[in-house]
Amino acid sequence: MKMKEITTKTVADLNKLIAEKQESLRTFRFGTAGAKTKNVKEGRTIRKDIARMMTAISMKKSETTK
Repeated sequence: MKMKEITTKTVADLNKLIAEKQESLRTFRFGTAGAKTKNVKEGRTIRKDIARMMTAISMKKSETTK
């Protein structure tokens, strides 16, 4: 997910997306333990997406406090 797409979403939408990404990361980790995953770089991209969303949330919160 690109940062441009993330900045247009509201904080509530971002929190919902973070929860979905965390769930997919959890299933990815358990799939890796059972050797079911084919794309091993998927976990890295999911973690980066979560970090981008959390950064966008903190940026929006800091804008509202100014």
